[in-house]
Amino acid sequence: MGHILIVEDDLRLAQLTSEYLSGSGFTVSLENNGALAVQRITAEQPDLVVLDLMLPGEDGFSICRRVRRSYSGPILMLTARTDDQDQVQGLEEGADDYICKPVKPSVLLARIKALLRRVDSHEPSQAAPEVLQFGKLSIDHARRCAFLADQLIDLTGAEFDLLWLLAANAGTPLSREIIFKKLRGIEYDGVDRSIDVRISRIRPRIGDIGEQPQVIKTIRNKGYLFVSEAAQELL
Repeated sequence: MGHILIVEDDLRLAQLTSEYLSGSGFTVSLENNGALAVQRITAEQPDLVVLDLMLPGEDGFSICRRVRRSYSGPILMLTARTDDQDQVQGLEEGADDYICKPVKPSVLLARIKALLRRVDSHEPSQAAPEVLQFGKLSIDHARRCAFLADQLIDLTGAEFDLLWLLAANAGTPLSREIIFKKLRGIEYDGVDRSIDVRISRIRPRIGDIGEQPQVIKTIRNKGYLFVSEAAQELL
C-alpha cells in the first residue's frame, strides 16, 4: 500500500505505530533522530512521512521546511503540543496535516489513507484539462506545478492541490466543508485553520496582493472563490 517513514523519538510509540500500520499493509521505516531525518526523507522518498514535532537533533518545523525543497509527498505532523500557533506554523512550514497526541491508531490510519487518496487522485480524467491558463498564470496538473509569467511558483503539495481545486472551479464559491472533503477526505470540524493558512500563503505567490484580494476572494459565510477574470490580469 506504500512506504511510510515515521520520524519519532518515542521508541515504544514508534514501534507500536509501525506494527499497526504494517498490519494494515504498509511498509514502515523508523527514524528517531531529527538530525538524520532530512537525509532519510530525501534519499528514500517515502509515500508519506509521519513527523514528530519535538525531536533530538532538529525539530519537526525545521525538518519540514528543509525537506520541502526536494520532497513533495504528504507530511503528517504528530505532536503532543496543542498550541494553535504550533499547528499554524507546521502548516506554514509545509505539513499537509497535523494531529495532536495521543491519537487512536485507527484515527491515524484514517488520516494517512485520506492523505494518500489525495495523492492517488492527482491523475486527471481524460475529460479534464491538464493545464489551466489564466493570462500569465499557468497551473499544470500533470506536472503538479504553477507558473506566473514563466516563473515557477513555490508551492507545497497541499498548496498546489488547493490552488488547482479553486482554479478548476473558477466562478463557483467553495465552502471549507467542500474543500476539506475534496482534499482531505474528512469532515470540516469548524475550527481547523489549515485552509485559511494555505490561502494566505498562495495569494502573494500568485501576485494576488493588496488589502482586498481579487483572484482568490473570501466570500463571507460561503468560503473561497477563484475569479478567472482577475487572474487574467495578473502581472
